[in-house]
Amino acid sequence: MELSRYFQQFFHNSKSSGIILIICVLISLLMANTSMAESFQNLLETNIGTEIFHLNYSVSVWVNDGLMAIFFLLVGLEIKRELIEGELSDIKKASLPIFAALGGMLIPAIIYFSFNHDTDYKNGWAIPMATDIAFSLAIISLLGKSVPNSLKIFLSALAIVDDLGAIIVIALFYTDSIDWISLGICGGITILLVILNKTGAKNLLLYLVPGLFLWYFMHHSGIHATIAGVILAFTIPTNLSNTEISPLEKLEQNLHIPVSFVIMPLFALANTNITFQKEIFEGFINPLSLGIIGGLFVGKVLGINLFSFLAIRLKWAELPAFSAWKEMFGVGFLAGIGFTMSIFVSLLAFPNEIEIQDISKISILIASVLSGITGFMILRFNKKPSSY
Repeated sequence: MELSRYFQQFFHNSKSSGIILIICVLISLLMANTSMAESFQNLLETNIGTEIFHLNYSVSVWVNDGLMAIFFLLVGLEIKRELIEGELSDIKKASLPIFAALGGMLIPAIIYFSFNHDTDYKNGWAIPMATDIAFSLAIISLLGKSVPNSLKIFLSALAIVDDLGAIIVIALFYTDSIDWISLGICGGITILLVILNKTGAKNLLLYLVPGLFLWYFMHHSGIHATIAGVILAFTIPTNLSNTEISPLEKLEQNLHIPVSFVIMPLFALANTNITFQKEIFEGFINPLSLGIIGGLFVGKVLGINLFSFLAIRLKWAELPAFSAWKEMFGVGFLAGIGFTMSIFVSLLAFPNEIEIQDISKISILIASVLSGITGFMILRFNKKPSSY
């Protein structure tokens, strides 16, 4: 199976951005545990903006609510393209990554909840459901021809379905209160965007300008502002033509570089600045850390492969070409790299609870490193198929 031009570019970007993400994590951890810690934290808490229209937020909020909305815009574009013309457009091809992603979300959540159902940490049940698409694809890209292309595409599709699941969870379960007037305005803007789509408008500015207002009112509605990026993405027009580039494909191509090499590294810098204090490690082995590590490191691979086995056994799907169950286990472990999405969910689950956030972040980092190394080793030393 040959990789399309899109996937070749996608994996190239993922490999490079994954390396940059690792560097940013190390820099953030270093700054948080040196004399720069206080200055760095003060920088993150510095307000930028204007009180006019209530747009005066800290650097941290601009990164997590503003820049991450652009990240979710890109995720939404990828999901829509895959549903219309990619790996998720054909039910036969889509069934395996869909079932695998469902198992990879359900089993980790159950494992986490089994540890935390009667604790103060129960609201974090969605933390181990997430897969970091950049890191997981970066690791599998490093393996080169040791892994069949079909397996790389399977992981991409799985991660995209996983992101869609995370978006739904954030919208449904991590909203405290709703300003119905702001939400109503969001509905009106969405209708306008749909009308633009249906009338054949292709100028991206006609979508992006209302999209800014959609983000503003979504932020003030109480629903997390990043959802605005996904709604906007699903209204951007596309086509099935291989000769004419659609507005969706144009925007997707333009966003890949800034998202991969600016937005995600900034998110890593702003959210992995964990100060390793004695108190954190004294109480580290607790239901929260066990639920996160167990969910990501054990639950992901178990859920993905169990649901994949059932789908294949019921003849609803087939294994990716030139792959075997050992390789599926390797991919399952790579999907346990939660990082960006898991940290993002932990911020929503435990707002203003810095110590709990830090324990969550350390647990996510440990689980992601364990999952990444295990998945890499399984795939690296697996016997190569005779043909890809």
